[in-house]
Amino acid sequence: MSRSLARDYHRPVFRLHTVRAKLTSLVLLSALAALLVVPVIAWQTNKQLVAEVDDRVEGALASFQVELNDDLQDVTVVAKLMATTAATKNAVQKQDQAMALEAGRQFHEAYPDIDVLFAGARGKVFAEIECDEPFDDLHQVPELVPVLSGGSFSGMLPTGCNKKGELDVPAYVIAVPVDGGGVLVLSLPMDEGYLRNAAAKLGLELALVRRGDSHVITRSEHFPPAGATVLDGTPIMTDQGASTWASARFAPKEYAASAHGYEIVAALDVSDVRAIVRHNFSFAFGLILLSAVASLAWGTRMAGIMSRALTRMNNALGKLAQHEYVKVTGVSTGDELESLADGFNSMVDGLQERDKLRSTFGKYMTEAVMEHLMAGKVQLGGETLKVTILFTDIRSFTSISEKMEAHALVALLNEYFTDMVTAIMEEDGVVDKYIGDAIMAVFGAPVQREKDPLHAVRAAVHMRVALGKLNERLHERGMPGIRTGIGIHTGDVVAGNIGSDTRMEYTVIGDAVNLASRLESSTKDVGVDILISEDTYEAVKNEIDARPVRELTVKGREKPVMTYEVLGIKGQPPLVKSSTAVPLAEL
Repeated sequence: MSRSLARDYHRPVFRLHTVRAKLTSLVLLSALAALLVVPVIAWQTNKQLVAEVDDRVEGALASFQVELNDDLQDVTVVAKLMATTAATKNAVQKQDQAMALEAGRQFHEAYPDIDVLFAGARGKVFAEIECDEPFDDLHQVPELVPVLSGGSFSGMLPTGCNKKGELDVPAYVIAVPVDGGGVLVLSLPMDEGYLRNAAAKLGLELALVRRGDSHVITRSEHFPPAGATVLDGTPIMTDQGASTWASARFAPKEYAASAHGYEIVAALDVSDVRAIVRHNFSFAFGLILLSAVASLAWGTRMAGIMSRALTRMNNALGKLAQHEYVKVTGVSTGDELESLADGFNSMVDGLQERDKLRSTFGKYMTEAVMEHLMAGKVQLGGETLKVTILFTDIRSFTSISEKMEAHALVALLNEYFTDMVTAIMEEDGVVDKYIGDAIMAVFGAPVQREKDPLHAVRAAVHMRVALGKLNERLHERGMPGIRTGIGIHTGDVVAGNIGSDTRMEYTVIGDAVNLASRLESSTKDVGVDILISEDTYEAVKNEIDARPVRELTVKGREKPVMTYEVLGIKGQPPLVKSSTAVPLAEL
């Protein structure tokens, strides 16, 4: 113990007369700080609402595009089939209305929403099915004239197969030539019935508008009028009665290709989202207010307890300054002060045992080594190794975690990690770290083995097989499956103890690690499950089945990276793609 401490001890180590006031002030400031968080929570909850609405609207628009694609594909298939039947060819050649209606009857029964026109080789319309006021000649529609010369047409027309009228609505039209002379025109009107059926299937409301115009041409039954005021793809929220609607405008690719400029406005009822966000904010505000009041009462009581404990500590420290190895007694606060008192008592024991400890060390090692260790001169370092890095991550994990309770989510992750880590370790891989729901594994460090890249790819294949079995178990429990992506790269890294003098861990760092992580992130963009770099592919190409994907430009690298999708191991069954698994977010 320093003599200067003994000489200077006439000044108290703690200014005890201010400790209670400072602790009380600290509690008060903490309570005030908690209340100041309320505006931040309000902003965050509103941000959460906007993000959730954006996700829902984006999904709704994508669903409509899929539905539209299916319908237009039906029109295309019907047109090609009808144009090639003998009945259609005979009817067109003879321009016989009765024969044409009979030829189109079966098709119309199967697809009642599709209108049909039959025209002769010179464009004269001689028969129609479900066209309210059909035009008389194809020459009246400039877009259809090229079909008379053997061409074809597909796209949006303002009135479909009808003459222009106030009540007409746009329609998707396909016109194809018929062998032997003549033209077959099929029209799918984008009318109220079509939008109503699509809205019922997709769980949203739809309206058809012109580009840059808020006037509604046609709409589904419950479409909110204010929804048409949206100008672009950025969703807006409007209230209609007790409901809150999020609306966004977009142009399907078939509409965008039309010179007439039609767009769809999709409106989604998000009342449930807003109610949940408001409930969460009210709950958080009440909890913060209650916590602030409770903390003031509890803090005042604890200030007295801590002040008394510090008094005992102060007295014991004063005696220690006089070289009296006295321990602190009576400090039972159950917190850091009690730990501090225990530490102080341990320090007293340590001072008494220091000389004995030095003597004991001397029996096991040289003096120089002992001094080196006691001086804390352990150095950090590493070595350069060529390794293969594997990254895997659960797709849409944020959506999964939002829909599961914490205990159930942890249990699911533990079951998933158990299967994945088993596959890695069976191929002599080392799990470097867990990053949330992601796993980073290393093959070739700290001990290098032959064919480390092949071990990494084999581990990825085993992980995919194990994931399939896990999804089967989840489906048996009534739970949706999990989808993952895996990225693998082979390259040089620095491997060794990384960290501080007091806390180190063995890991690998370098550009190869970053590239493997980028490849994993890119799996969902290119639609594959296992994506490997060209360096890894060259090392394993004779032992795996793979296909080239494309060159990817990775952030931080000047040259693009050629990538490959792993399809399986030669001599083994091919992998099943993860698209069969249904994510929890889509349940």
